Amino acid sequence: MAAEQFDYIIVGGGSAGSALAARLSADPTTRVLVLEAGRPDYVWDPFIHMPAALTFPIGSRFYDWQYSSEPEPFLNGRRIYHARGKVLGGSSSINGMIFQRGNPLDYERWAADAGMSSWDYAHCLPYFKRMENCLAAPGTPSEAFRGTAGPLVLERGPATNPLFGAWFEAVQQAGYQLTDDVNGYRQEGFAAFDRNISHGRRLSAARAYLHPAMSRPNLRVVTRAHTTRILFSGTRATGVEFVLAGPAGAAAGGSAPRQAHGGEVIVCGGAFGSPQLLQLSGVGNATELARLGIPVVADLPGVGENLQDHLEVYVQYGSKLPVSVAPALKWRNRPGVALRWAVARSGPGATNHFEAGGFARSNDKVSYPNLMFHFLPIAVRYDGSSPAGGHGYQVHIGPMYSDSRGTVKLVSDDPFAKPALRFNYLSTPTDRSEWTEAIAIARKILNQPAFDEFNAGELSPGPGVSAEREVLDWVARDAETALHPSCTCAMGTGPLSVTDPESLAVHGVSGLRVVDASVMPYVTNGNIYAPTMMIAEKAADLIMGNTPLTPEQIPYYRHNSDADAV
Repeated sequence: MAAEQFDYIIVGGGSAGSALAARLSADPTTRVLVLEAGRPDYVWDPFIHMPAALTFPIGSRFYDWQYSSEPEPFLNGRRIYHARGKVLGGSSSINGMIFQRGNPLDYERWAADAGMSSWDYAHCLPYFKRMENCLAAPGTPSEAFRGTAGPLVLERGPATNPLFGAWFEAVQQAGYQLTDDVNGYRQEGFAAFDRNISHGRRLSAARAYLHPAMSRPNLRVVTRAHTTRILFSGTRATGVEFVLAGPAGAAAGGSAPRQAHGGEVIVCGGAFGSPQLLQLSGVGNATELARLGIPVVADLPGVGENLQDHLEVYVQYGSKLPVSVAPALKWRNRPGVALRWAVARSGPGATNHFEAGGFARSNDKVSYPNLMFHFLPIAVRYDGSSPAGGHGYQVHIGPMYSDSRGTVKLVSDDPFAKPALRFNYLSTPTDRSEWTEAIAIARKILNQPAFDEFNAGELSPGPGVSAEREVLDWVARDAETALHPSCTCAMGTGPLSVTDPESLAVHGVSGLRVVDASVMPYVTNGNIYAPTMMIAEKAADLIMGNTPLTPEQIPYYRHNSDADAV
């Protein structure tokens, strides 16, 4: 089959790829190809579009690539499961739909690195605003920080369950403040959360950006297309090789390899897929590639290094009163929940239940919040399992600035073999000390008088876990990923940087860029979907040569204006 020619080939139709495809194809003179290895996000699929159904896709081979880490030495050798979206929209089609920009000082930290000055908060803020349609009430101190005309509709969590009321009262009793908007002037504090939900449906990146653009004649989207390598002429990327999957996947019953040629290849495979594809294509650590028999195109040792993530635990309590949303999860009630959602897009099926939470500092030495809290009016795990006892509530808690670093590395030259993921969770003294502080603060809040009428006792980790060593042992046994892998193709100019901050071009080659969470130099202090979309929005201007949006120098809250960023 003759290779087709495009101006831009986008590898990955996930969060960043969807946004890029929409922005780049807005120019009718360009031809854009999107190759997504997963399947379509069918409009009739309730497991994607019903917000409360988010536990179903995770772990399912139909929706999830089902990654697992290598045995983690500081987590008792456990392999930590990592869900990644296997459908159009990528992980935005299966995630928790929580929209957190991160703290403004996250981007000041990015900008402090050599060559990164254009990634400070003032430069990033207009791109956050361009992508948002924030439905938060106007007239708040954060109004100047929010966008109102973008494709990403953000609904604020209603947080009307009485357990949310107790939560907001308890955090104040524990000495913390409320804030009107964690994505606005003041992140530090507790509030209802923004969610990527519109009219009771998940609004993934594919639904917000890609589907409205798919009628354009210059945009072609191919699903079940597994890209196996980037094609080079010398050190210039000229296209890609890909395989169309059969019913059992690309590795079994797929088509013969095909090629597409393009003026530029833009890799949007995420923190696992992007470094994997670069390495398969000869861009990476030359010694490691030679060991696998892969011809080296560019010796770039930072590819697959610097892996960062957020680890979290669930601190769970039983409820004396039957006020949690546990009944909605009972099998006998699920048909009614689904019917109400299908007919009216309302009821328990129309929410992700992550309706409120907040950010706090674990000690006075950190200058901005290093802990994030998600409060749920139910005791349940991501996979839908719940402890015995029925009604309950929980806080998801974990440090945001772990200084543990990991890697994503090939295990073979087989493009269908998953790479080896090593996170090294809990491997540093700072990481471990922040964990003990985090659990203590969560318990402090949940044992305030505001919860007295509900508090039936701690279910997890339980009152028997109190000493520092016991807490760390419990974290090692029970912690899960918050599903925020990032930083494996980091922007910068140093010896382990992979992408150029001014263009997102891959160092050492031409015609090749990476645009996704892997280009972050440091993970932000919250869910990473919003920063990933901001990166894609900004990258679109860089790629098309547009004049960047004007930086906005707006004062934002600092606990200590003289303190350095963490």
